Amino acid sequence: MKKQIPLAHRHDRNRTSQIRACLHRIYVVSFTCIQETKVVCIEGKRFPNTGKRWLHRLFRDGLLVSLLVLAGCATAPKNTLTQISTIDALLVGAYDGQMTLAELSRHGNFGLGTFDALDGEMIALDGEIWQAKSDGTLHRPEPDETTPFAALINFDADQTATLTEPLTDEALRAEIDKLAPNQNLFLAVRADGSFSHMKVRIISRQNKPYPPLAEAAKVQPVYQYTHVTGSIVGFRCPAFVKGINVPSYHLHFISKDRKIGGHVLDFTMDSAELSLDSCNRFNLILPDAEHFGSLDLTQDRSEELEKVEK
Repeated sequence: MKKQIPLAHRHDRNRTSQIRACLHRIYVVSFTCIQETKVVCIEGKRFPNTGKRWLHRLFRDGLLVSLLVLAGCATAPKNTLTQISTIDALLVGAYDGQMTLAELSRHGNFGLGTFDALDGEMIALDGEIWQAKSDGTLHRPEPDETTPFAALINFDADQTATLTEPLTDEALRAEIDKLAPNQNLFLAVRADGSFSHMKVRIISRQNKPYPPLAEAAKVQPVYQYTHVTGSIVGFRCPAFVKGINVPSYHLHFISKDRKIGGHVLDFTMDSAELSLDSCNRFNLILPDAEHFGSLDLTQDRSEELEKVEK
């Protein structure tokens, strides 16, 4: 007489078979860690965690270990630029923070942005987030502080170059364009060097009702430094992201001694080690706040952006 398999055991076998099949297609496997609900999501299928026997079988088969290796829950995938909100939203005054810096840090170790209420310039470098304040000082903000706009990647240089000749802002951009001619990809730019001249701006914290960014930038403090060492941190973005990010170059600066920084307006570089990282993946996280839905993002704000950037 053929032994009948209990229904619950058949369900367990089916679940295990489904997961095995998914793992054969590694390139499309995704894993979501949801501790509270204890649900594993693979290719859109949901597998409830039904108890110790189910976990034991996963461990026995080595499947759970494989899933955790593939998960990448802690960091963003390589060559992925993750951005919070859009530049046009910032231009019209969406300055309320949308994501904590602790959460933002999970998306990368390198990048730039701003802070709640437009309180200064953000520089993320080597896994540390720094805040350039409008009084010209530099601080490490608390992890629970928030950002309304930021762009980060996990920096891993594709190209490096040693620059030994003096270069202006425009000359450096031209040199980068030669080294990385594909301007339809995002490009992370890092230049560690010495600068005979560095000019930065830092927008001051704004009060509600928030003015448009072009108005706030009219009274921005501007600082000029001579003979400083430090790092340029930023991106060259494709032209087709107009309205989403800043097309072409958007650069910030931080000194080696971590005392000064800001949004780059102009510089003369004596020498530097240049590192470039091309990014072919773009992850945009939009605010879910009700205020975001009321913004007029239908207009072409290129002229406003040009005034703000310069």
